[in-house]
Amino acid sequence: MIRQRLRRILEEVREGRLSVSQAEKLLEGLPFEELETVKLDHHRGIRKHFPEIIYGPGKTEEELLRIVESFLEKDLPLLITRISPDRARRLRERFPQLEYHERAALLGRRLPGPRVGQILVVSGGTADLPVAEEARVAAEYFGNRVDTLYDVGVAGVHRLLSYREKLLAARVLIAVAGMEGALPSLVAGLVDRPVIAVPTSVGYGAHFGGLAPLLAMLNTCAPGVAVVNIDNGVGAAYFASIINQLPEKITQVEKTYGQTGT
Repeated sequence: MIRQRLRRILEEVREGRLSVSQAEKLLEGLPFEELETVKLDHHRGIRKHFPEIIYGPGKTEEELLRIVESFLEKDLPLLITRISPDRARRLRERFPQLEYHERAALLGRRLPGPRVGQILVVSGGTADLPVAEEARVAAEYFGNRVDTLYDVGVAGVHRLLSYREKLLAARVLIAVAGMEGALPSLVAGLVDRPVIAVPTSVGYGAHFGGLAPLLAMLNTCAPGVAVVNIDNGVGAAYFASIINQLPEKITQVEKTYGQTGT
């Protein structure tokens, strides 16, 4: 995404459609932009899979305003996590081009472009949906096709088993569950795809705020499961996105540099 934009700027300079000073203005802030208490890593989108993801809590509204303004000025995709409805409403009043996904608590701006592959987000129960939706929306922002399969936990295992074709259609799956956290083990036992397990803080006393499912997922006997932190839907989406887009990335590298070993 960012690499393509950088290439476009350089091509426009070469073709005379953009002056050097205009290009310099567009590239300001590389490798990072300093805004007093905030240092924005605008170079990250070139080095990594996606530009810097902004963690909302702990930042003042003034800091968030300046962050959004900087991203929009540079025509970068933007994703702010864990943002409250009130804060999102005030930011959208200033920047109406932003989208707010309330259940996922995500605020952002996506750039147009194709979505590739197939990620499937599976949740144990409806109570897990805030984390599952965080994963779904973030994965879409990262440029993936995403499907969902919600409320198919192990208390009614026949619900999941009836969707086996959907499970097998995905390149990578994100399994989100609280309580005892058994869903990822069950999913991984049914498919030959990578499964990313997300424990949630949904459950009763001995659940320990997500620690019980976290430990259960780490101790799964089903091979092919990787586990992220409690309630970390964005982290799961990022990891899933890297896996999902590998075939396209490899093809792109081969087109650019030739087949490996030649």
